[in-house]
Amino acid sequence: MSYVEMHPENPQPRFITRAVDILKQGGTIALPTDSGYAIATALGNKDGMDVIRSIRKLDDKHNFSLLCHSFAQLGELVIVGNSEFRTIKALTPGAYTFILKGTKEVPRMTLNKKKHTVGVRIPDHVITQRLVEAMGEAILCSTLIMPGEDEPLTDGFEVDERIGKQVDLVLVGPVGEAEPTTVIDFSEGAPVVVRKGAGDTDLFE
Repeated sequence: MSYVEMHPENPQPRFITRAVDILKQGGTIALPTDSGYAIATALGNKDGMDVIRSIRKLDDKHNFSLLCHSFAQLGELVIVGNSEFRTIKALTPGAYTFILKGTKEVPRMTLNKKKHTVGVRIPDHVITQRLVEAMGEAILCSTLIMPGEDEPLTDGFEVDERIGKQVDLVLVGPVGEAEPTTVIDFSEGAPVVVRKGAGDTDLFE
């Protein structure tokens, strides 16, 4: 069986442990988030990144995101100035990806080659949060938008049907919104809305 059905409010610890074991052993999983499904692997896992690229038909310029459990964890991975601090604190947890300069904690292959930036997010989703907390470190992910499609997959059984054989485990559970995260780029200083998605952008308009 390549999927497990997660309880939406009290995710079963044995399934969380199984997913963590898969990630720590170099595998990949698909999981629900507050903005559609995502495919995830451990930070610094090159093979896992290749699996994600192959499922989504991406080139090596694709920017991955890091799922964080807390603001403290996010702060270890990216350089956050005072103004970014206030904005990110106000919008998390939530369906936002923030692009910032990475710290030395982030493997070079995960950073944008030119800007040395990385996307970070603190999802407002119980299953994702429990998983990242149990992992004890940020998890590398990409929104599960299939080649030629515009919206992320949102149904766990459909995810299993379409990519279950390419990942090691599908966590079946409800997603928050059926669209990707809103992406806010802080890399040049002032925040720029790069993509409007599930997160409200009123603050930046």
